[in-house]
Amino acid sequence: MDRMIFMAMAAARQTQRAQALATNNLVNASTDGFRGDLQYAMSLNVSGPGHASRAFSALRPGGVDLTPGAIMATANPLDVAIEGDGLFAVEAPDGAEAYTRGGALVVDPTGLLRTQAGHPVLGDGGPIVLPPYEQLLIGDDGTVSVRPKGAGGAQLAQVGRLKLVNPEADAVTKRDDGLIALRSGRPADAVEGVRVVSGALEASNVNAVGAMVRQMDLARQFEAQMKLMAAAQTLDEGSDRLLRQG
Repeated sequence: MDRMIFMAMAAARQTQRAQALATNNLVNASTDGFRGDLQYAMSLNVSGPGHASRAFSALRPGGVDLTPGAIMATANPLDVAIEGDGLFAVEAPDGAEAYTRGGALVVDPTGLLRTQAGHPVLGDGGPIVLPPYEQLLIGDDGTVSVRPKGAGGAQLAQVGRLKLVNPEADAVTKRDDGLIALRSGRPADAVEGVRVVSGALEASNVNAVGAMVRQMDLARQFEAQMKLMAAAQTLDEGSDRLLRQG
């Protein structure tokens, strides 16, 4: 009975972890640029005396669903979205380089270009700082151009370029702060060919209906695992009674 309970408890524990991940995805179904979290299932042998004839599954977090979401026009020149594959580079709170698809940008009082979450946006040479400007334009290749205040009818001048990367899906993981990073811990190289749409934002790639159905499936699985543990306890108590009668 102990093995039966162990297997049921191990399954229930992984189901709880899956429920937490599914809940986070569902909560962020309306968050601009959010990438759904994935989990990997692993088969592990049960260690202990006897033959290694039993195995159980475990979930390993860290995968990121990089499927593009829908692009919605906003007409705000500071809103940008990536068309197709690619990521924006930002500076994480710990100073490391990280990545996001969230393109709702703001300019702080010092002229530093940041995401709405407050992360400095990185260009080819570090964080992008804008001078006081009358007009701003972000090109489809990520170039940031402005017409400085008081320049009148002067043409726009390029002040930086967004660092755009495009790592493989299996090379990235989700950080605790929600940003994306390479599993290697090293910065990704900037690449050509990632296209930026100005005046638009990308929606979350989480399907709310699918996430809700996943939640219900996991709840049923957890209930079945609890019943299995209860059945194992009933069998164990019955065995004890037989032994006492013997």
